[in-house]
Amino acid sequence: MAIARRGDEAAFAELVRRRQAWVRGLLRRLSGDAPLADELAQETFLHAWQHLGKLRESGAFGAWLRQIAVNLWLQHARRHRIPLDAIEESPGALNAPSPGGMSNAAVRIDLQTALEKLRPPERLCMVLAYAEGMSHAEIAEATRLPLGTVKSHVARATAKLRGWLE
Repeated sequence: MAIARRGDEAAFAELVRRRQAWVRGLLRRLSGDAPLADELAQETFLHAWQHLGKLRESGAFGAWLRQIAVNLWLQHARRHRIPLDAIEESPGALNAPSPGGMSNAAVRIDLQTALEKLRPPERLCMVLAYAEGMSHAEIAEATRLPLGTVKSHVARATAKLRGWLE
């Protein structure tokens, strides 16, 4: 990390190699769109390379990189007028088959399909809470959404996923 901060491209390339699957996975879960996620992941690493000198604590690299990725997703959502602060229920429901007797891969596919059916603000909060392990307060700070809105999105998303995946 320290070597990369001094401008060593090979050291930064190693950081990218170690973190790219995680960043792409995060952005795919947030966006539900693999090509968009890959594009945003590239932008994330480009931004990280350009601003790496501003990071003072090497141990904070993962959280810093996650924040860059989330910020880029939020910028994309705003540019494309994806409402992230709306709380109303979305119409329709997913009729997912019961996972009884299904392989772990099939359950993961069903979960990913269900995540993609969530409204973007619910998916954002759900992914950050459960896939990234962030607290509601951390999500509110990272997304600039009110804490109550974050809690509502997580609660609604949890209820929807539970119902869809039963």
